[in-house]
Amino acid sequence: MSSMLSSFSQWFVNPRRNPLARIHMLTVSSRLKKYGLRYDDLYDPYFDLDIKEALARLPQEVVDARIQRLKRAMDLSMKHQYLPDDLQALQTPFKSYLSDMLALVSAFADACLFHLTCSLHKQVFLHVNKLF
Repeated sequence: MSSMLSSFSQWFVNPRRNPLARIHMLTVSSRLKKYGLRYDDLYDPYFDLDIKEALARLPQEVVDARIQRLKRAMDLSMKHQYLPDDLQALQTPFKSYLSDMLALVSAFADACLFHLTCSLHKQVFLHVNKLF
């Protein structure tokens, strides 16, 4: 049952196989291009500490470019304008700059949590053995 659910969820979110996912991806892409944003720019570093850490580990030029894109998008939004069509054509909204570092940080956090959990279990086990 879980493999069937897993295969369905993979089909459901894959834009190459599901026409609804393709339409959604094209809609998101068009909206991001209007403001000159990338999908990774939408991640909020105040919401997730892994994202905050991943952004801190990226090169400063990448972080500065992200901040500049966000500022430009806010400025365009406040003016109720979009990027000119020639600049929209140059945008790459799904070119990721954060996913590799985010995967590294998440793996490191999971490993730390695993070691912390193991050490806590060990301390509890030793404490229980001393009681008996």
